[in-house]
Amino acid sequence: MTKKLLYFIPVCAVIYSFAAPHSYGVSGKPSKGRIDTTYEVLMKTSMGDITLKLYNETPKHRDNFIALVKKNFFDSLLFHRVINNFMIQGGDPNSKNAPSGMMLGNGDVGYTVPAEFNPKLIHKKGALAAARNDNPEKASSGCQFYIVQGKKTDSTMLRKMEQRTGWHYTQEQLNTYETQGGTPFLDNGYTVYGETIKGIEVVDKIAAVAGDGNNRPVENVYILSTKLIIKTNKVK
Repeated sequence: MTKKLLYFIPVCAVIYSFAAPHSYGVSGKPSKGRIDTTYEVLMKTSMGDITLKLYNETPKHRDNFIALVKKNFFDSLLFHRVINNFMIQGGDPNSKNAPSGMMLGNGDVGYTVPAEFNPKLIHKKGALAAARNDNPEKASSGCQFYIVQGKKTDSTMLRKMEQRTGWHYTQEQLNTYETQGGTPFLDNGYTVYGETIKGIEVVDKIAAVAGDGNNRPVENVYILSTKLIIKTNKVK
């Protein structure tokens, strides 16, 4: 019988096992005369509000997340895996009405999303990324996600990573990881498809809650609701 793997993101066992991306940030300036559309999601939690911006550079993940929001899929689910100085994870449909102490992390929606690794998008603090199981294509879970908390990383350590992986960090990326923090060892291994633009202090609060042996919060932390916000701007 095939063993079903948890959707996960590793902690220390795989540090530096993934290559780092080339550059930092999102795409360059949009061309003049076109309509620039941005997609945001207001996620209300039992510990406060988090606003997430979805990247247009990862359209498959963006559109999948939007579709789930429109169906109210995330409403009443838990942040079922929380590790301080690392990340907060949610989106498991089995977490809805889950009894205390129940092992969570296996729930899914019956499909995966192809990996969309983008060297411009890194696991900086507040990054929104897709959890996955240990599949060779590194395809993402159709529903489980995590928001990075992470910690600050010294540039010397990042340069050592470069020597091992063959990838190159720009100075801007180095500055980001040194001043904001993040989880650089996940770069190019898990798809980053958004970032926190409001409520990073809520991410910190959730990450700090007490957890059990499976890193499930002892006191449930709920996703109360999600709302899609679409903004358009004509580029002059």
